[in-house]
Amino acid sequence: MSKTLVAYFSASGVTAGVAKKTAEACGGDLYEIKPEVPYTSADLNWMDKKSRSTVEMNDKAARPAIADMVSGMEGYDTVLIGFPIWWYTAPRIIETFLESYDFSGKQIAVFATSGGSGLGGTEADLQAVCKGSAKWLPGRLLPGRVREAEVAAWLSEINLEKK
Repeated sequence: MSKTLVAYFSASGVTAGVAKKTAEACGGDLYEIKPEVPYTSADLNWMDKKSRSTVEMNDKAARPAIADMVSGMEGYDTVLIGFPIWWYTAPRIIETFLESYDFSGKQIAVFATSGGSGLGGTEADLQAVCKGSAKWLPGRLLPGRVREAEVAAWLSEINLEKK
């Protein structure tokens, strides 16, 4: 029996809502990727060149620490990873997540929320840092106020309908 994990990082709660709808739609388990040091509103001020998020996003080697590891990652066949788009790509903590586990033999798909930009080269960026040889399924940019039908359509396209 196939088992799905919906892992997500959400700084403002928008991506969390989309992740919850996604987990419900596919019957997957939900895991929040929490930074060891939570982000403050000042950390997220993208207009401040010295804010934590700006500094991290300008440093391709930055890897913010994750508070807790996924228990039983080896038991999941499919991992859906959600995040907001920051500076036209995934936040660096998603790279931390992908480097923290061996994804060999698993299917991975990403979903993102954004205030204005698309996925762009995000999937290729993440595939380059992913540990292990995973099969990557097509990702999707989903609106913050996503309808269940939109999530269901994407999951159907990647053959992850609720069983």
